[in-house]
Amino acid sequence: MRDRTPPLRSAVLAAGQVAVLLVVALLLLAALLAATGHAVGPALTALVRGAFGSWYAITSATVVRMVPLGFAGLAVALAFRAGVLNVGAEGQLLMGAAAATALALPLQHTSPWLAIPGMIVGGALAGGVWASVAGVLRLRFGVLEVISTIMLNFVALNLTGWLVRGPLQEPQHINPQSSSLPVSLQLPVLLDGTRLHAGVPLLLVTAAVLAWWLFNTASGFRVRAVGANPRAAHSAGEIPVGRTLLLAFALSGLLAGMGGAVEYLGITYALYENFSPGYGYTAIAVALLARLHPVGVLGTALLFGALEAGANAMQRDAGVPSVVVSVVEAVLILLVVALDRWRARTASGRSGL
Repeated sequence: MRDRTPPLRSAVLAAGQVAVLLVVALLLLAALLAATGHAVGPALTALVRGAFGSWYAITSATVVRMVPLGFAGLAVALAFRAGVLNVGAEGQLLMGAAAATALALPLQHTSPWLAIPGMIVGGALAGGVWASVAGVLRLRFGVLEVISTIMLNFVALNLTGWLVRGPLQEPQHINPQSSSLPVSLQLPVLLDGTRLHAGVPLLLVTAAVLAWWLFNTASGFRVRAVGANPRAAHSAGEIPVGRTLLLAFALSGLLAGMGGAVEYLGITYALYENFSPGYGYTAIAVALLARLHPVGVLGTALLFGALEAGANAMQRDAGVPSVVVSVVEAVLILLVVALDRWRARTASGRSGL
């Protein structure tokens, strides 16, 4: 009951794949721009400049977009490792942000050393509870998590809209958003003159801890074993499948909720409608392209962060709709999935299965 690809090799493969995917993405984008009649040179120049053209672009556009994508990507990767098709990271992220916002008022006069961790923990717990709802529905009533988690996304979206028009709305009741977070409760900025905040090292540490837990602990092994074959895990390894699945649901939601809290504390400083531009959905691609490896998620999150930062600059400076980059991202996912299927069939053919 072991992974076919060793952890270190999987991480190296994921890192190499990110570099290859970046080149492939640029080539696909160039072909798409040419096919749609756009000037390829100026558009690609604007994209690269928007993502990597300056220190500010790297730290305040690309890397800060990597953070919510990274946390949500870790959430999806963990769930998929356990065989749980959690497509609800978007809703769990929103619930994490909402919980952190709700805690801001009672904690505003508390020491930041207590308030900031408290809001992050509160956001993580909210995301974990939200994901656990889908876990209970699956284990108790047999509801497929693909259906329940995506439906819970809409519930979370509408609940957030109600909160910013009701209990959490700013005092003047002019805009559908919460009050601005006091400066004392915002995540520290790591470099003056940028938006690079303390959520970045928190993401790196979280990915490292998750990788260590998955591949070096008994509970992490149980999660991977259940994901590989739940029947074999139960019969041969005597692993409590139901309890392990519920743990995977909860931890997955916890990571996504943490991402929402960090985004609120480090970037937006307020909760509002459309708080997330779809980070939870993009996270599915982030996790898949990383081969569900936590370290690989960091690389693919950076790749998607760069593409999204560059897309905004390309639209602004070259007049190319940013949706073109979304098309490229979708094609990348299809290519990776097709390549994995081809590799699996080739391996099966060689083994005579």
